[in-house]
Amino acid sequence: MTEVTKRILVTGGTGLVGRAIEKVVADGEGRPDEEWIFVSSRDADLTSSSETKALFERHKPTHVIHLAAMVGGLFKNIRSNLDFWRTNIHINDNVLHSAHELGVQKVVSCLSTCIFPDKTTYPIDETMIHNGPPHSSNFGYSYAKRMIDIQNRGYSEQHGRHFTAVIPTNVFGPHDNFNIEDGHVLPGLIHKVYLAKREGGRTSRDFFGGEMRGFFSPTFSVGVESGSALTVWGTGKPRRQFIYSLDLARLFLWVLREYDEVEPIILSVGEEDEVSIREAAEAVAEAMEFRGELVFDTTKSDGQFKKTASNAKLRRYLPGFQFTPFKKAVKETCAWFDANYANARK
Repeated sequence: MTEVTKRILVTGGTGLVGRAIEKVVADGEGRPDEEWIFVSSRDADLTSSSETKALFERHKPTHVIHLAAMVGGLFKNIRSNLDFWRTNIHINDNVLHSAHELGVQKVVSCLSTCIFPDKTTYPIDETMIHNGPPHSSNFGYSYAKRMIDIQNRGYSEQHGRHFTAVIPTNVFGPHDNFNIEDGHVLPGLIHKVYLAKREGGRTSRDFFGGEMRGFFSPTFSVGVESGSALTVWGTGKPRRQFIYSLDLARLFLWVLREYDEVEPIILSVGEEDEVSIREAAEAVAEAMEFRGELVFDTTKSDGQFKKTASNAKLRRYLPGFQFTPFKKAVKETCAWFDANYANARK
């Protein structure tokens, strides 16, 4: 019988990426010497230093994947930049310091491409994180995430700790946040298209009681099959690299086991796989067999136009890694949402 030598604690373990890691581990990519522990906010309030320390003392992890964060879409960030800053700073400091105090061998934290400077050259890479201010729409979240990189370097230089971070591009998949007002682009659109198909000729006020704050606002003239329209906020021109959560989960396992640098690494599809918001909306409509018209409301904010990231560093390590094709991943996510609607929409 193989002895368990790694106890891997995953914070934010019931979220999008945590559930994806749990699935790939359960599907055969876990190892006999690993014990996986997935925790959520129900297990501890990570903004509390005492609760965080108690969580670590209870589970005694040797390794940590740190996913827990306050997250949200464009309009939630615009409304609450201070909240995003304060909450995430407390979470990150408590997790990393508890890991240090308890002698955790390795911590892999999750950053985001929104941390990169708004005014920059493309593609962005790992050397450019601190080269200028992030986009003003989500500066609180962005600066809080940047500080993880600063802390990792500090714990490495001052205490010899092996703390690092990954930078995924836009993640989507099963167990995403499909909240219409506060979710990200793809899950928000998936939910809207689902409602458009289900409800047919009702108006957006019938669904949501008036004001909409998300990217996607449905308006209906007649039934879906005879020409209803789905209004997408913005021009549809901004471009994004989307990574399927199950692909990201497999890459997380590789980083935990094999990646030895303190410097972050971008986990992303290639530049050639970048798609526009319009193309993403069309992929969702196709996957869900929505036959109505997509209308783009150009009076609404687009947010950051692009943040094209280079995955050259990842490819140097893993030249043969196969990403799930975007349309296939969208179709699988839509199917999951349809099958789990009662819980997924919350």
